[in-house]
Amino acid sequence: MSGTTREESAAPAPEVRTLGVVGAGQMGGGIAHVAAASGLEVVLFDVQVGALDKARATVARNMERQVAKGTLDAAARDAALGRIALAPEMAALGACDLVVEAATEREELKARIYRDLAAHLRADAILATNTSSISVTRLAAATDRPERFVGMHFFNPVPVMQLVEVIRGIATADATVAAVEALAARMGKTTAVAEDFPGFIVNRILLPMINEAATALNEGVGTVAAIDTAMKLGTNQPMGPLQLADFIGLDTCLAILRVLQEGTGDPRYRPSPLLVKYVDAGWLGRKSGRGFYDYREDPPRPTR
Repeated sequence: MSGTTREESAAPAPEVRTLGVVGAGQMGGGIAHVAAASGLEVVLFDVQVGALDKARATVARNMERQVAKGTLDAAARDAALGRIALAPEMAALGACDLVVEAATEREELKARIYRDLAAHLRADAILATNTSSISVTRLAAATDRPERFVGMHFFNPVPVMQLVEVIRGIATADATVAAVEALAARMGKTTAVAEDFPGFIVNRILLPMINEAATALNEGVGTVAAIDTAMKLGTNQPMGPLQLADFIGLDTCLAILRVLQEGTGDPRYRPSPLLVKYVDAGWLGRKSGRGFYDYREDPPRPTR
């Protein structure tokens, strides 16, 4: 339990000028991209130097696409890339006003990161998690600053998706929420504030749809192509639920459904046996080359 008093927890949060990002994967790199493009100094940390180099190359490549499309000029691209510092040591995060943890969706890993961060962060720094489903209240309890801990859930791909879910844990101070909303606005994002319930807003609604699509496929209601075409054209969605599941990652979809099932005790969130089977086979979607579609072929071929 933190020893912070109510008066201290209600104190204004610092203006965010330097943003730390823990984890240089797809999400962490995307967060670093939009933060640097918005004028923030960014410290990107990962224990694997190779992951840092890969993230920087991906950010540079994505910014180059923006230059080609005319949404970013070359000078702004160069300046933004110059604002991203690669940090193989966690101590480099000590100068940050806010740190976003974007590690793999494993609670024990996140808790370990928070324990390690405690020795380096300033007392007034905010700590945010990019979790898509884990209880923010429970994660906050593993930190030394529950009042300055908040969910800041970006969506993939971060440079394209406009939403940031801001999730308030039971101890999160109003000033912390306000600071994160202001930061998201500076990064060109729109926020939706959610209370700390399983799945928050988007995944609470989205994952049952994906799960039902997998169940319909398993029962032979339609093929992969038929289900995705029907949902795209029948509900005016940019991609069908099975294609979207592949994009998210079937392992991530399964993990969120299990959080929903465990957190609510409601059997309607029971994962589709077909989804479980695909994950067991290592067919995780685009990132593994196969999921509901086979991405080793061009165009991707439905696997059912």
